[in-house]
Amino acid sequence: MNENRYLCIHGHFYQPPRENPWLEAIELQDSAAPYHDWNERVTAECYAPNSAARILDAEGRIAKIVNNYSGISFNFGPTLLSWMKDKAPETYREILEADRVSAQRFSGHGSAIAQCYNHMIMPLANAHDKLTQVIWGIEDFRFRFSRDPEGMWLPETAVDLESLDLMAQHGIRFTILAPSQAKSMDGADVTGQRIDPARVYRQKLPSGRSINLFFYDGPVSQAVAFERLLNDGGRFARRLLDALSDQREGPQLAHIATDGETYGHHHAFGDMALAYALERIESSGLAKVTNYGEFLEKHPAGHDAEILENTAWSCVHGVGRWNANCGCSSGGHAEWSQEWRALLRAALDWLRDEIAPGYEKMARRFFKDPWAARNNYIHVILDRSPASRERFAAANFRRKATKSGDRVNIWKLLEMQRHALLMYTSCGWFFDELTGIETVQVMQYAGRVVQLAEELFGNDIERRFLGKLALAKSNLPEHGDGAAIYEKFVKPASVDLLKLGAHYAISSLFEDYPDNTRIYAYSVDNKDYRLKRSGKMRLALGQARFTSEITQDSEMLMFGVLHFGDHNLHGGVALYRSEDAYRDLCKAARDAFSRSDLAATLHCLDQGFAGHTYSLKNLFRDEQRKVLTEVLESTLEHSFSVAREMYEDQAQLLRFMSDCGIPIPRELQAAAEVALNGLLRQALAAPELDETAIQGLLEEIRIAGIPLDRNGLEIVLRRNLEKEADRFFEDPGNLGRLTKFRDNLVAARSLPFPLVLWSVQNRCYEVLQKVYPRELSDARWAEQCRELAGLLALSVSEPRS
Repeated sequence: MNENRYLCIHGHFYQPPRENPWLEAIELQDSAAPYHDWNERVTAECYAPNSAARILDAEGRIAKIVNNYSGISFNFGPTLLSWMKDKAPETYREILEADRVSAQRFSGHGSAIAQCYNHMIMPLANAHDKLTQVIWGIEDFRFRFSRDPEGMWLPETAVDLESLDLMAQHGIRFTILAPSQAKSMDGADVTGQRIDPARVYRQKLPSGRSINLFFYDGPVSQAVAFERLLNDGGRFARRLLDALSDQREGPQLAHIATDGETYGHHHAFGDMALAYALERIESSGLAKVTNYGEFLEKHPAGHDAEILENTAWSCVHGVGRWNANCGCSSGGHAEWSQEWRALLRAALDWLRDEIAPGYEKMARRFFKDPWAARNNYIHVILDRSPASRERFAAANFRRKATKSGDRVNIWKLLEMQRHALLMYTSCGWFFDELTGIETVQVMQYAGRVVQLAEELFGNDIERRFLGKLALAKSNLPEHGDGAAIYEKFVKPASVDLLKLGAHYAISSLFEDYPDNTRIYAYSVDNKDYRLKRSGKMRLALGQARFTSEITQDSEMLMFGVLHFGDHNLHGGVALYRSEDAYRDLCKAARDAFSRSDLAATLHCLDQGFAGHTYSLKNLFRDEQRKVLTEVLESTLEHSFSVAREMYEDQAQLLRFMSDCGIPIPRELQAAAEVALNGLLRQALAAPELDETAIQGLLEEIRIAGIPLDRNGLEIVLRRNLEKEADRFFEDPGNLGRLTKFRDNLVAARSLPFPLVLWSVQNRCYEVLQKVYPRELSDARWAEQCRELAGLLALSVSEPRS
């Protein structure tokens, strides 16, 4: 191998934070179907596949499964990793493990680098926010990867000298930029992407510090992201190697940088192209795969470079995409204007600057240094346990003994500041329309800032903020302006303890909560709960303490809700006033309900909870969907029974009509579609798949000429197979379990639609690597295992004797 030829691929893996700011959780996003939300969907399409990427043999079977992250340079957005830790823990663990493996592979240098915390455009931030973004990004990295970061990704590679200086001050050694962001090299003009990307450069900073810069290869990165280079892993490898030149003297680095989502989400099977290219390059010996930390250690910067300040990789107008109608857009609506970008940023800047004096004034009562406390608050964000809060208090509070009411205000102050940072997430400006989900998301963060500011300072900040927002106009006439959008999309998403109490009260009719439970970011301590039934109708009354696990704000509430037996519910919530008031309300409502006097029952609830009544519409989206599904369940079961009976009565007639080539009436086809897809769904969910019965149903579906519910059936079958796989993998040497799993796979493979068996393949590959070699003495087991591997398109390598 030529020791002077190096190659590095960087992936910037990031999703904007999508959590409801009041719930600290992502609510159901129908646009991401069949997944719960876009984080889950992109994880399934990209983040997880890159942790177990397939390399195929000449017959198209899986010869090797590799963790791509261990062979590339990468950064993950901290807010994305926070979500992933809870919602995709296996992928999260693989990412962390890849960094440890890469450190062993690349001379002690892990491949993960940090990122400015919540993807804020750094040149447009004020000094306080720049510093917090750097510190939070570094501390989040340390918390997850258990080491200091060597590099840091700048969101959208948007760069200015002040941000670079702060990064260098906090130990960051390098960052990655686009070639268009280079101004000079050793004093010579290199604008227009004329800088040589094969070297590392040193940027001298105003403080006297310096930081190393890697300018990625623009044309190759462009080809990966936008020119379908990932359609062919071999061509991808050749294009990467072509970036190395025999004309250069000394060490050279071919390196690219793209959104990590390119490998699988934007380009299907891009993860496989990446895995194949890395394998091909390594095995060819034509270049050494490396990461930036290792290359920098071996070949320190020998040239100085200067950046073009206030530039980014995704805007040819500097950073106009995030504060001006610069002309950059995502396309499709040439007639639209983005004048709203400047006006939205101006409104948020006003809000940030409006709350800052109030924050400083109140925070000085509690903190040694208000802004240092904000920087240190990342430790509480990462770990909200009582012990973590006490460590924060010891390091930042002026007094050890702080009253509980003051502590609530302290956490509210810091949460107000956290959301004032989150509201600058870059995606809010990236796209074309003020009502885009990313833009509404940053407005929701601003709404949380407004709510907390009014609770803390009591001023009329929302009205004045809406006046600023109203200047920003939507391209869609029905949405009007920013103030109307705020009222339409932000206010309904907001939550206070009363709304949380209403959610608990209504959902308690459909879920048995323990006395102590958690609803999103709130804990609920049930003090009393009474449920009375009358036919399909139910009346629930109770009292409970509701506490925010974020701010520690807490209230005792009483509630009542009447369910009419379908989707109609009526309930109310109020502050708990006294035991007498609560008992009087309960008695009056229960007495009216016992008399079947619904009007009087409703009157009791309206009087007892004046001004705070709720219905099913007020439930949070996931629970609302869950309740509606339960309400519809009996109706759907009845519809299936009716359709099945109708189909079975006419099945012989349908076969006769099909044989005669006579069109089947739509009414009968509709009944057959419901009945046969339902029966097939039941067959595919059975513990043992009956291939004969399944094939019989498929034949009836063919005769009736009805469509298969391919997506729904695939999910049912996949979950069944995964459950069966779990049983096998608990004891992979068990021949009986192996045989049953193999038989079910044989039946599954007979179906006329593709199956997603990604996780099953991963686990079976592990069995082939670890269990198969030691079980070869059992000929029957070994034969069945080979057949199983064949069904899963896995190549079996016989151990060498």
